[in-house]
Amino acid sequence: MDYYFNTTLKDDFNTGINKVTEALKAEGFGVLTEIDIKATLKKKLDVNFNNYKILGACNPPYAHKALLAENKIGTMLPCNVIVQELDSGDIEVSAVNPMASMQAVENEALKEIAEDITNKLKAVINRL
Repeated sequence: MDYYFNTTLKDDFNTGINKVTEALKAEGFGVLTEIDIKATLKKKLDVNFNNYKILGACNPPYAHKALLAENKIGTMLPCNVIVQELDSGDIEVSAVNPMASMQAVENEALKEIAEDITNKLKAVINRL
């Protein structure tokens, strides 16, 4: 089982971020965090890196259900979606596969939640 889903866009980086944010919104997700890897690596290591952002996406109703089913599941939240500029100039969008990460948790109540979130994140990628 792959641990992510991905697609490639022929947009500029900022347009890609906006499209991903809107696609997430359409599936009930909000972006809680945004980590700018390029800026962090430049600041901390003085390294030049392609545009690369990690979006911490959360679907509140599903997050709540998951937390009720397994109170330590917060260690795997939010769902990360990366938007990165490839050397070719294309923009690659990758989303975590919750089913892959949930295999480590032995809690049957999480299976249906993980399946639903997996389907929603696949829909985000397909929407792009």
